[in-house]
Formats: sequence, C-alpha cells, structure tokens
Amino acid sequence: MKFLREELERVQKRRRQKKWLVTGGATLFAAIVSVVIISFVLMPTVTGEEVAVIRVEGELLTGDFSGGGYVGSEAIGKELREAADDPFVEAVVLRINSPGGSPAAAQEVIRDLEYTRTKKPVVTSMGDMAASAAYLIAAHTDRIYLSPDTVTGSIGVIWLFPDESKWMEEEGRQVEVVKSGEQKDMTSPFRPLTDKERAYAQKMVDESFETFIADIMEERPVKRADVETARVIRGEEALSIGLADEEGNLFDAIDGAKALATT
Repeated sequence: MKFLREELERVQKRRRQKKWLVTGGATLFAAIVSVVIISFVLMPTVTGEEVAVIRVEGELLTGDFSGGGYVGSEAIGKELREAADDPFVEAVVLRINSPGGSPAAAQEVIRDLEYTRTKKPVVTSMGDMAASAAYLIAAHTDRIYLSPDTVTGSIGVIWLFPDESKWMEEEGRQVEVVKSGEQKDMTSPFRPLTDKERAYAQKMVDESFETFIADIMEERPVKRADVETARVIRGEEALSIGLADEEGNLFDAIDGAKALATT
C-alpha cells in the first residue's frame, strides 16, 4: 500500500509540473506577442523620404513668434533644428514669402541653417517675394527655386528717420528732452538729424551693407555690380545673374531636396 501511495504521488507531481510548463509557456508567449504589438504600434510611420517644409512668411525680426505679417528668428531656428535632429527627415525646404527685415534676425537664422546643413540638405522655395534679409537666408541654402515673377534681390540696408519737427512747429507743439549724451535721441521724430548724426548713421549702414553683400558673394555666384544698387529683381533675371538656381514651385523644390538627399 505504501508503494502504491508513493507511486500515485509521483504521477500527480508530474501532472502538476506539466501543467505549469504549459501554462507558463503560454503566458510567456502571450507576453512576447504583446510587447511586439506595442512596439509596432508605437513605432513612427515612415513612408519613403520625408521632407520637412518650414515656412518663412512675413517680415523677419528676432524673437519666437509667427503671424500677423511677422516671423521670428527663434521660431524659424527651432523648426530648423528639430528637422535637423529628426532621423526620419531626409531634407528640408524653406518656403519663403518675405520682404526681408532685420539683419540681426537673418544672422540668427543663418546659424541654425548652417547647423541643419551639416546633417542634411536644405533647399529654398521662393513665393511672391524673398528680398533683402529674406534673400540672405536663402543664399545659405543648397539650392534656390523661384518663379519668373518672384520678387527678390533688394540686397541693401536702409535706416529711416521720420522727422515731424516742421509739423510740430506749425501746430505750436514742442518736446523738451533731457539726455545724458548728445546722440541719445538721434532716432527721435521730434527733431532732424544733425550733420554729425547723419554721417554716423551712414557709416553704420555702409558697414552693415558691406557685411551683407560680402556674405551674398561668398555664397552665390553673383557679380557685385549686378546687385549693389539694392534694386529689386524679377525671378527670371535672378536666374540669369546667379541669384537662383532653378525655376519651379514648392513641389519642384521638394523633389529637388529629395534628389539631393540621395546623392
């Protein structure tokens, strides 16, 4: 009897072990399948070569904003750097529709452009207008597309000084100014510039212009005489003098960016 009891216990023990192996194996298999399914669901979807389109619309200023006819350098730079660091983005297209703006804003954007270009191609697509500082950032991309009647060029620097002093005199109004230095109110609309201030302002504008045009000539195959008058230039002529590379719209630029990404 003792022998039979021991044999029965051994049989029951083997059955329990077999059941644990089957149940445990099924549980492990289900866990593996779940992990695979979750990983597949969470994995980003990539369909061919991805091109990020970043829009530069409005007057360029420094800051983090976009809209109302203005666009900030920080907003553009943030998008550029995100695209540069995104492993699923193969190339970038800047879609520019801007009359220009602050030289400092353009210089900030250029730093982010150069960062992006170390990682992937950047192409410009010009809309109605890409002039002055907006052209400067375009010059720092790998290829420029535009239409025959795109307005570009305007490679120059301007500084406006409104003078309301005559109107104020006619109206019998005056403004008293207390200042620490003779040029502190140089930009005031309540008086005209002095000869000394005018010469100083011209010096600043000329220095900024020399930096501007030297940068353009380093980046583009253009002759100084073709652009130094700061004239606006039609897209068709821009192609002929080296300011742009190809006629085309946004979708042509996207195709061009894809082609550069595969070379």
